[in-house]
Amino acid sequence: MDPLSSFLPDIQADEALIGLSENHPPQTYWALVRKQFRKNRIAVWSLRLIGILLFIALFADFLANEKPIVCKYQGHVYFPIAKGYLVDAGMAKWPADLLNADWQKLNYEWSVFPPVPYLPQNLDHENEHGVSPFGLQKVKSKRWTHWMGTDELGRDILSGMLHGTRIALTVGLVSMSLALFIGLILGALAGYYGDERLQISRTRLYLSILFGLIGIFYGFGSRSFDLHDALADSFIHFLFQLIFSLFIFLVFLALGNILVPLFRRSSFLNKKIKIPVDMLVSRLIEIMLSVPTLFLIISVAAIVTRPSVFIVMVIIGLTGWTGIARFIRAELLRIRSLEYMEAANALGFSEFRILFRHAIPNALSPVLIALAFGIAGAILTESLLSFLGIGVPAESITWGSMLAMARQTPGAWWVALFPGFAIFLTVTVYNLIGEGLTDALDPRQRK
Repeated sequence: MDPLSSFLPDIQADEALIGLSENHPPQTYWALVRKQFRKNRIAVWSLRLIGILLFIALFADFLANEKPIVCKYQGHVYFPIAKGYLVDAGMAKWPADLLNADWQKLNYEWSVFPPVPYLPQNLDHENEHGVSPFGLQKVKSKRWTHWMGTDELGRDILSGMLHGTRIALTVGLVSMSLALFIGLILGALAGYYGDERLQISRTRLYLSILFGLIGIFYGFGSRSFDLHDALADSFIHFLFQLIFSLFIFLVFLALGNILVPLFRRSSFLNKKIKIPVDMLVSRLIEIMLSVPTLFLIISVAAIVTRPSVFIVMVIIGLTGWTGIARFIRAELLRIRSLEYMEAANALGFSEFRILFRHAIPNALSPVLIALAFGIAGAILTESLLSFLGIGVPAESITWGSMLAMARQTPGAWWVALFPGFAIFLTVTVYNLIGEGLTDALDPRQRK
């Protein structure tokens, strides 16, 4: 018997494992991750449930609203809910006869209303003081039934649940998107450059600091009132003003770098100095970890004249990036000396291309896990703040504020059960997705 034949089964098994045999075409790394993730049925169903929650969050206004989805009124076809978005953005105006109309009492030629004909703020005085979903409700027809009951003020619980989904997921996704951006940039710079690899001339450093401070003053300091008024107006207006402030800052920063060639003749100013990026980012991470997020939000809420859920998002994002930064830093410290990174340097690629085209994409695996757990933590933090009535406007209906309402009616079990279960379920499924990603990204789990 040929001695080589004894090794053939092992060779074929290894080829099948990595997808290199004739019957199994080569698979990319992320294809293998998806395949391993699908083996975790609980994580897969959790991801599907998140998809359902995202659908509810996106179309909450079309699921629970006092306005019709589409209607024909006085010979004209209207889409009131869709037009409401344009009106809020300042891109359209209501006709005079519909400006303050009671949409429930208009004489339509025909109309299509959402399944739940209530907004979370609507008060049903006939069913106040907490009516059970199984109790006797005073409604005009079955279409007006409160399927999850009402709270002490007569507000529909189901409508509050649907619209609360939007706030909960928005807080989680927006805050962690901000945290991802900050953590990814700082962690990547710290891991890739370390304390020795980033060297810039004294001229570029001094001018960047000088014009950066000027940009902060003109972009944010002198426009603080504009930013404050925009935040009080709407999040979209604030976002535009914030982007404009960032643009001003970047213009001044670019101007400082444009002036660098003017000082080339000075040997002192052109001397390269090392920037200890890793040490600076590590110390910043330690400082941020020492700041309690909850107390920071409470302090900011005491200063801000008008509470806003977007302020809560920003604070959670500005304090929640440390875990992502540590993960990406550790990964880049590992892969920056690998062969493909050395090959990229040998080919003469720019540092920017190597960092953002080759280094960061290959270091995102642990970041996805931190992101999943971070979203769950952000949702839980927002729910806690809403329950305490801190940092969130009193008129905003969230799962946490609905739980707080349950304290006024201890016997109304439905007021506490539905939002409490929604918080538990959402946080749990994000944690299950995080655990599924942990297993899928672990090479020891692949078989």
